[in-house]
Parts: sequence; C-alpha cells; structure tokens
Amino acid sequence: MPRCYFRPCIDLHAGQVKQIVGGTLNSPASPSALSTPSLQTNHISHHPPSYFASLYKKHNLWGGHVIMLGPGNEDAAMDALQAWPGGLHVGGGIKDTNAAEWIGRGAEKVIVTSYLFPDARSSMERLRGMLAALGGDRQKLVIDLSCRRQQSDDGRAKWVVAMDKWQRLTDMEVNAESIAILEPYCSEFLIHAADVEGLQNGIDQELVRKLGEWCSIPVTYAGGGSSIRDLELVERLANGHVDLTIGSALDIFGGSGVKLEECVEWNQRQSAQNSTHSP
Repeated sequence: MPRCYFRPCIDLHAGQVKQIVGGTLNSPASPSALSTPSLQTNHISHHPPSYFASLYKKHNLWGGHVIMLGPGNEDAAMDALQAWPGGLHVGGGIKDTNAAEWIGRGAEKVIVTSYLFPDARSSMERLRGMLAALGGDRQKLVIDLSCRRQQSDDGRAKWVVAMDKWQRLTDMEVNAESIAILEPYCSEFLIHAADVEGLQNGIDQELVRKLGEWCSIPVTYAGGGSSIRDLELVERLANGHVDLTIGSALDIFGGSGVKLEECVEWNQRQSAQNSTHSP
C-alpha cells in the first residue's frame, strides 16, 4: 500500500538557509497581489546549504526540495547540489531557458511555478516548452501548485495557485480537473499551503484529503506541520498518497516540535513496511 514519507527542504533567501512564514514573503504590488505583513522569519541558519544536503544524503532522505526564494540564491543552491548530486529537486526562477542547466548542475528534478503563469494566467504552451527543454522527460519535472485558500461563491473552500513568492493569485484552481490536465507533463507535484506555511499551527487537513483523492502521481504537501504525528495524520487523510515536508518545527531549523531523527526513523519504518516504494 502507498505510504506517507517525510520529505526534507532547504529554503534559500538572500543566500542563506531560512525558515520563513510563507504568507509574508514580499512581492511587487499587482492587481491580484494579496495584502501581507512584513517578512517574518522563524529561523536563519549559520550552516551553509551543503550542511543540510549532506545530512539528508547521510540519512537517505530523498526527494527534498531546494527553493530559491527570490534573487541572490544561485550560489547557495549550487552549494547544496554539489553536496548531493542527483539527490535534490531545485526550484525558484526555473524556466525553459535554464531548466536543463540546473539538471546539469546536479538537480535530480527541477520545480516550476511562476513561469507557467505569464500575467497570472496558466499557459499550456509554456508547460510544453518546459518539457521540451528537458528532452521530453517528465521524470525531471515537478510542478509547484502552491496555493492560497479562498472561498467559493457557494461558501465552500477552494485553493488557488499563487505565484511570485505566493503573493499573486493566478487563474488556476487546484482541483481534480487541473490536476488531471497537468499530470501527463510531470512526475510529481509540490504544494505549499501558503496560508499556514511556517506557522506550525497544523496542516490544511481538507487540502491534504483532497490531494489524496485527486492525484495519481507523487505529491508533497508542505505547510503547518508541527509534530511527528502530522506524518501519521497525512498518511491517514490521504491514504498514503501524499508525502509531508516539515520545516520550521524541525530541530535542525531551530524548531522544538520535531527531531530530524524522528523523521529518519519514520521513513525507515515506512520503507521496511513497503519495500516496493522507491524515490
């Protein structure tokens, strides 16, 4: 049966490894930009990115994402990739003109978001171009559908893809229809619930449950994880079809809710119980 795994992360801002409250990342104002407070940082590490990449490699914590949050992070991302060539996914500013370059630099996969939404409108032409730039190999592409929770006209919750550091809403809703359209072009999805990212106040349970229903390829959810019990919760809600990233609550990022050792042990138990699962 499918099982939920812990997926690690390395978030880069201004060249440093940081844990940031996702909804507070600044972005230029735009017609669909959201009003947000000033940048809130949970943790700034004194370790270089390579320290965390080496740690993840040591414990076989595969499928982690390195996210460049804004400019000035390319050298830091390279530092991480050089520590674990072929072991990490890289995102932030990825487009058709540099995707293959990042694979060449050592990324296992590239993660794309904003490039697919010129003027905040989804572009299948750009998605096809991204795939072509990777030689048509969908195994090298991850689509980031990080989103903000909104309310439908009928009062029900919906999730809208947010770009430009999660500040600008696009025209794409994350739902069964959009997932089905995108799945043939990528190998997995990465979805930050931007409204709860970095707050350590609990995951968006409804979104996790829906992702488990909608997605037939691997998907990693991030946002609000605060304890090792959240891995159990995500596995139950999504029937093992969704993996979980825990950031700010993790001890290596200054958190007190989860120890990395616990996550390593969790993944080892999951692998032992399901030997057919592979990265």
